[in-house]
This record gives sequence, structure tokens and C-alpha cells, in this order.
Amino acid sequence: MEDAALALTGIGLLALICQWLAWQLRVPAILPLLIAGIAAGPVTGILEPDAVLGDLLFPMVSLAVAVILFEGALTLDFRELRGHGHTVSRLVTWGALVTALIGIAAAHWVLGLSWKMASVLGALLVVTGPTVVLPLLQSLRAREHVSQILRWEGILIDPIGAIGAVLVYEYVALGASNGAATHTLFSFAQTAVIGFGLGTAGGYLWGSVLRHYWLPQRLHSFGTLMVMLTLFTASNQLFHESGLLTVTVMGVWMANMRGVPTQPILEFKETLSILLISGLFILLAARLSLEQLGLLSWQAWVFLVILVWVARPLAVWLCTLSSSLNWREKALLAWLSPRGIVAAAVASLFAIRLETLDVPGAELLVPVTFLVIISTVVVQSLFSRPLARLLKVDAPTPSGFLIIGANPVARAFGKVLQEAGFTVRLCDHNWDAIQEARMAGLSTYYGNPLSEHASQHLALTGLGHLLPLSPYRELNNLAALHFEHVLGHGNVFRLAVESSRSARRHHQQALAHLPLLFDGHTTFTRLSSLISRDAVIRTANINDSFGIEDYRRIHQNRLLTLFTISTSGRIRIATAEKPLNPKAGDLLISLIFPDSPEF
Repeated sequence: MEDAALALTGIGLLALICQWLAWQLRVPAILPLLIAGIAAGPVTGILEPDAVLGDLLFPMVSLAVAVILFEGALTLDFRELRGHGHTVSRLVTWGALVTALIGIAAAHWVLGLSWKMASVLGALLVVTGPTVVLPLLQSLRAREHVSQILRWEGILIDPIGAIGAVLVYEYVALGASNGAATHTLFSFAQTAVIGFGLGTAGGYLWGSVLRHYWLPQRLHSFGTLMVMLTLFTASNQLFHESGLLTVTVMGVWMANMRGVPTQPILEFKETLSILLISGLFILLAARLSLEQLGLLSWQAWVFLVILVWVARPLAVWLCTLSSSLNWREKALLAWLSPRGIVAAAVASLFAIRLETLDVPGAELLVPVTFLVIISTVVVQSLFSRPLARLLKVDAPTPSGFLIIGANPVARAFGKVLQEAGFTVRLCDHNWDAIQEARMAGLSTYYGNPLSEHASQHLALTGLGHLLPLSPYRELNNLAALHFEHVLGHGNVFRLAVESSRSARRHHQQALAHLPLLFDGHTTFTRLSSLISRDAVIRTANINDSFGIEDYRRIHQNRLLTLFTISTSGRIRIATAEKPLNPKAGDLLISLIFPDSPEF
């Protein structure tokens, strides 16, 4: 017991280090997690998952994969599938089918697998997933429409590919255990009926419970987890290995059921998934043996080449035939298809089960999947940015604004910046504020900008600056620290605070390296008070005969300079460290105070 506790604690600490390292290097977390697991397992022999967990290993992996699939399915809103163009819809349907068929053929003819095992491997390696695509897009900085296609393909292919892989696995596993083709088809029909029936019923009934708040809101996330795991276990009891299909269908049903508050559940599941995924991948990578790695002959590398250089380009070409994309943009789409977390987790689970059934070729499932994952993530992380430059599909240096908050202050700033030609996106968890911003024609993100959901759904394309204009000081601070790593030093700012001396000291210590907005004394409270009392943001053209001092004199010095925009379109933000000094030809943006003695 003590050895198990020590091993699990060590896995947790190692997972934390890997997640931090991935954040620092801006690479998908799966890469350092898998490398750490291989180093701890087959390379050094420090970690032996089977010895540590024994008979608990398979149940733990099964439950963890069920949670991962359910969380992915919970994000599959069919309205989003319809709302992102024909190219995305084709890539996640026909494109996935083409990739799977070519992968199946290559697995059979190149790797020598039976058609059944080849079908499992081909179906598994369709999935890319947001956890590997989105970090690459942050460093890639491709044109916005190309980034959006890749982003939504990664998000939507996750649950769609998982459903396909589970269905193929169910058929193969049943065939291996039952033998006769007729019996296999009958058993598969039973699995489909139980999976779709129990998943649909569970999704509808539990969705009704959440929609009508028959359970306290604080228990929604915990209740959903327990109901999902109960259905998973019950489904497996009714018919062996039908649980994965049940929880996937349940998640998809709840995602598309009107009025179900899934956002808090997703936030809870995100934290849980990080914990499960991190530990799971170290464990699974550590289970790899040197003998399994030795199975990766030249045929495995040929299979990888076919998957990357034949299946993906052909799928992209077919799915973009009638699109407006040029050949350079299509080439970048064809290049970027890293495999991800769902593929590795589900492959490991399937392999454990199929090996116990003595299915020939099951021992190749994990090493080949890990080869594809590591190769595609490493190579595409290194060469995607240079390729985008070579193809001339990289976007210019982003100059837009991510604004934390959608309150009247944030809306006023967002409106004037948008009118000046800059991309603007407002983030807030207040639905009424988001609605007001949308009615004002501003782009928004509804939710917590620091959440895992935001990392997948908050599009940062074209955004190069962050303005913290939320009334919540801690949110402003955390957002500034979080996005500085993404947007770069000097592009993230902080507001002055008015509070106790100790709070100011803590604020200054934590954020002292960030530029202080405007005159260094303006707080959110003051901005909100000015806006509420009819202060307005105005623009003025500065020239040789009309300088900043003339402008101040006209308004009797009742103004706060905010931004200047040069004739080349470059924007400068006023800070305490670098006050604005407008030159002839600049456009000056200022907050003009009301004509009142109070100001």
C-alpha cells in the first residue's frame, strides 16, 4: 500500500511538471507526458504500473477513458457543426472516413494486421483533438480562416472519431469472443441497442434533472459524474464492453438538449480530465515494454508515412474541392494533423482488452499509435511555423485586443477600437453583459477566459494585446498573468488598484513587470464612474497646427489619453511608464470627462 501511495504521488508530481513544461514550451501536454512515462517505465524501470496497481489497472483505465470520452462528447453541439462551413463539416465526416479507410488498408497490407485489427487501428488514428491542435495554432499564427478550420476540426473530430472507434472496437471484440459471424453481428446489435438506448435515456433523464434544477446546483457536476459512471458500469453489466458507447451517446445527447446548463459541468470535467489524462498517460507510456518498442519495424514507419503524406492530403483535397481556399492554404491544412489524447487513451484500453482475448496483432496497437502521436506532434510542432511562412499563409503580427470584461467600460473601449479597424473580442461570464456587447456588434466569448473550455473555444487569432477591464481585480490579475505567456511581454497590461496598502503591495509584487495602463492612477472604479456620468471616448487627428496641448486646452485638460494610431496603422497604448507623445499624422483616442466640477 505504501509503495502504491508513493508511486501515485510521484506520478502526480511528474504530471504537474510535465504540464508546466508544456505550458512553458507551448507544446501539447501529451508530448512531455508520454516522454516522461517512457523514461520512467521501459527506459529506467522505475515505474511498473502492473506491479503497482495490479488488478485495479484495467478498471482505472476504463473509468478514466469513460470520463475523457464523455467530456469530449459533451462538447459536440450539432449547431456548431452546421455553423462552421462546408469545409469543416466535410473534414469531420467524409474526411474522417477517407482517412480511416486508407489507414485500414495500410494497416492490413503494410503492417500485416488482420482486417479486424486494421479496422480498429485505422478508426483510432482518425482523431486529432483540440489538446494537440490548439497549442500548435497558437505558435502557427496562420490566416484566420485557416486557423478556424483547423481549430473547429480538432474540436469536433474528437467526439465524432471516438464514436466511430468505439463502434469498430465493439464489433472486433465481440467477434473475437464469440467467433461465429452471425453471433458477432447479433452481439453487436445488442451493444448498439444498449449503448444508444441507455445513453439516450440517461442523457434525457439526467438532462431533465439539471434543466429543472431538481438537484442543487452545487451538486450538478458531482451528480453528473456519478450518474455517468453508474450508467457506464450498468451498461457493461448488461452487455460486456458497451459502456463506452453508452457514455459517449449520453454526452452527445446532453450537449444538444436545450436548456441543460452544461458549462459548470464542463469546467468541473476539465479539471478532472487534466488530472486523469496526466496520470493516465504516464501510466500507459510506462506500460510500454522494450519488446513492444522493438516491434516498430520499417513497416511501422511506412504506415506512418502513408497516414501523414497520403491519407491526410487526399482527405483535405476531396473535402475542399468546392471551397475558396487556394493551394497554399490547402497544403497547410494537409500538413497539420497531429494525433492526440483520445487516440492514445482509447488505444491503450482497447489493447488491454484485445490482448486478453488473444486477438492477433493487438500487441501492435499501442506502440504504433504512440509512434504516430509522438512523430506527428514533434515534427509538426517544429516545422508548421516555417512552412506557413514558406507558403505565405501566415498572418501579420496580431494587433487586436482581448478585453477581459463586457461591462459598459469594456464595451466603450471595444467599440472605439473596432471602429479604428482592430479586431476586438470581449470575455465575460455575465450573460447580460455579453448580450449587450453582441447587440453593439462586438465579438464575444461567454465564460471564464482562464478555463480549459476557453483554451479550446476562445479564438485568439488576430489578437495581440490584453486589456483587463473587468470589475473583478483577481480575474484581471490572473488573466494578465495567464495570457502574457501567449501574447508576449509588453502586450499585456494592468490597471491601478485602490484598496488597502497590503493589497496594493501584493498587487505590485505579483504584476510589477506588467505595464501600468494610462496615467498609472486610473482604476476600474474611476473608469466606470466616468463612463456612467457621460464621459465619452473620442478621436482627434493630430497635425502640425493642432497638437496635443491644443487638444488639452480645448477640453480644459479634462481628458485621459488612451491610444495613438500612426499613419501606418500601428497602435500605442498609454502607460505610466511610457506616456503618449502624439506626432503629426497620429490619431489620438482619449476619454473626455463630463463638463462638471467633480472631474
